Amino acid sequence: MTTPELTQRLRENAWIGDAVLELYVRSHILRTHGKVDAEMKTRFTCNQFLSCHGNPTAVEAEIGVIYQKDGLEAAFAWIRETLEPLFLKQEAKRSRKSS
Repeated sequence: MTTPELTQRLRENAWIGDAVLELYVRSHILRTHGKVDAEMKTRFTCNQFLSCHGNPTAVEAEIGVIYQKDGLEAAFAWIRETLEPLFLKQEAKRSRKSS
């Protein structure tokens, strides 16, 4: 594949991965906090947070590839094991700073 084709494929996978990440995060927040928290959702899904793991588009693309290859539960497991610990660590720091 040429570079434009690879870039297009990355964007397509990231588009799917973004949707999977949104679903995971919204479900996670409702399950753990029992309410809608749009600000927390934004912190978990924003490019600034995703850049803690790598290029945000590449992170979302990785989620998209996992979802397309192995299904929703596999993508959720990757998010839970890879991104959630980083997010919880950042949230703990944020909580300490606001106290």
